[in-house]
Amino acid sequence: MSRGPGQDGQATVETLALIPLMIAVGLGALQLLAVGYASVLAGTAAEAGALAMAAGADPRAGVKEALPGWSKARAEVDVDEGRVAVRLQPPSPLHALSERLAITADAAVEEP
Repeated sequence: MSRGPGQDGQATVETLALIPLMIAVGLGALQLLAVGYASVLAGTAAEAGALAMAAGADPRAGVKEALPGWSKARAEVDVDEGRVAVRLQPPSPLHALSERLAITADAAVEEP
């Protein structure tokens, strides 16, 4: 197969042009995974806080105990009349993005 003039290295140039796009897609996929994981953690922590409240313990302590180390500093807990709400910011390279993607989960304790 013969090449036309000036086409040497064309595949290399095209591949190099795609590298930033592949990096952006990969970072986007990782951010989606972080949001999903934060959602699971927030739901579990809210349930743990509600269970602690039902047992007569401090719901905030129950929430903090249910969260792994990195997420304890990113969690906000609100306790109001038998309801525990947890707002959790997922990890992100951009702080503003992390705030916009914050997940809120809540759980309630029903009175018998």
